Amino acid sequence: MAASSASPQLKLVTCAILLLPLFVTTVTSDDIFLDWHVSADFNLKPVSIDQPVITINGMFPGPLINATTNDVVHVNVYNNLDDPLLFTWNGIQQRLDSWQDGVSGSNCPIQPGKNWTYVFQTKDQIGTFSYFPSINFLKAGGGFGPIRVNNRAVISVPFPKPEAEYDVLIGDWYSSSYKDIRSRLDMRDVLPPGWMLINGKRPYMHNLSQSYETFNVTPGKTYLLRISNVGTAWSFNFRIQNHQMVLVETEGSYVNQIPLESLDVHVGQSYSVLVTANQYAADYYIVASPKMSDATNNSTLVGVAVLHYNNSTSPANGSLPCGPYPYDLQFSINQAKSIRWNLTAGAARPNPQGTFNVSNVTISETFILQASKATINGSSRYTVNNVSYLTPDTPLKLADYFSNGTGVYELDAYSKNTSNVNAVRGVFVASALHKGWTEIVLHNNLYIIDSWHLDGYSFFVVGMGYGEWNPGLRSTYNLYDPVARSTVQVYPGGWSAVYVYPDNPGMWNLRSQNLESWYLGEELYVRVYDADPDPAKEKPPPPNLLRCGKFQPPAPIPAPSVSPAPNPPSSMAHNSHTTRSVIAVFTTALSFLYFALH
Repeated sequence: MAASSASPQLKLVTCAILLLPLFVTTVTSDDIFLDWHVSADFNLKPVSIDQPVITINGMFPGPLINATTNDVVHVNVYNNLDDPLLFTWNGIQQRLDSWQDGVSGSNCPIQPGKNWTYVFQTKDQIGTFSYFPSINFLKAGGGFGPIRVNNRAVISVPFPKPEAEYDVLIGDWYSSSYKDIRSRLDMRDVLPPGWMLINGKRPYMHNLSQSYETFNVTPGKTYLLRISNVGTAWSFNFRIQNHQMVLVETEGSYVNQIPLESLDVHVGQSYSVLVTANQYAADYYIVASPKMSDATNNSTLVGVAVLHYNNSTSPANGSLPCGPYPYDLQFSINQAKSIRWNLTAGAARPNPQGTFNVSNVTISETFILQASKATINGSSRYTVNNVSYLTPDTPLKLADYFSNGTGVYELDAYSKNTSNVNAVRGVFVASALHKGWTEIVLHNNLYIIDSWHLDGYSFFVVGMGYGEWNPGLRSTYNLYDPVARSTVQVYPGGWSAVYVYPDNPGMWNLRSQNLESWYLGEELYVRVYDADPDPAKEKPPPPNLLRCGKFQPPAPIPAPSVSPAPNPPSSMAHNSHTTRSVIAVFTTALSFLYFALH
């Protein structure tokens, strides 16, 4: 009898041992440690003008953060600028941890001459993203760079492995110091940036271009280009002479693969495209031209790089490839609507992306947000519902944690679906119902293409169009396969609508990605509150929390004199990657053995 009952137990134990490698693979993650020295460089001169360029470890653009799903990234930032500094990780959701978001509402700035370490996890994410300075108009001086979040080995990617991957950071650039531009913004209209740089380099063949960007390819091979608009104002259209692209991913979502001759990329957005080197061995133009601009092909505002076949002896020649008419916004809307979520592909998890969708959700509340421009007390400001955001000295997150916001902000002091009668400056913090589906309708009353970003989330882009939004337009929404992303464009005089599921507690920035608009007040914060104090629901402040404003750091207590502790034996040293794996193995084994023996 004992022998017959032991047999099933033995089988379960054997099963546990066999499944251990799978569990180890699925929970393993790496710690990535980075030291960043952020400085102003006056020698780079990307447009042959004396101006400070913000570099990271001497690099412009900054270094790649190359992570995999669930990795933990430690970035120790040394601020060698003369301005306070924060970095934000555009599109990284900071699950349960808005303390690491790196915006004025979540963090005290890193003061000049000081350093601070961000520690964030790429939890349940894949895709193409970017980072940049978030305060003091610093992004106009550089400091931006690429983020890749790769799939774990156990998750299949919905396209063959490319020969190589290239980060393609494209953005407009001012021809004067960001400090000069910053000082003039609220007093008068400042001309928009006049250059378009590709990976920090000037257009190919321009008479001021001593260097330009080149991407090397081998005939017959396919490459993944990770394209990000790291600029401050201009949307651009991207295209490659004689080469078709296949769109495969945007901001952490795999999309239905569609062939494209050109692609619109708006400020703050990121895409991944496949390009096959299937043409005659030569060099070919890569072009990024501004939308809603009369810039000609020889303009400094048309970025040009080179696709170079490695056996080419022929320079790029002929006319630059034509894109759509830059004022044809219907083309842009149609293209945007054609970008659909791939419902069957896995992404960060083995289950298909489409497992979580909006086809049958019930909306709990609607935000209707109007972006406009106003003059307040003689200064030019941008507003949301006629409120221009006023940044308090104390980060909202600190105030929320230490005093429930008292003395810093009043929750829902301004309406999130109607506009103030008069334009005012104020601390705009709106509540969102925790785990209640929210519809956000974004109106653009400006004359530029706007783009909006929500930290902490991906939202589903369910609709967009011209004119004034009304509830009847919900019948035009795509609720079957809308793409999930974190930045959406809103066309002049138009609207865009997104659905978001507020399951990530914290204080989250909802902003215009257009830097002038953002700097002059086109933003608000969304507070998502879960009353459960369990740290599994929202993380507590980090041990190295910076304090400022109303919550200054406590005075240091003199430490008693003690003898130094002996160094631990070398066998005690470990890296946390190994530790997490061992814990996972041990826990999994105990679980299986428990069920096997009971």
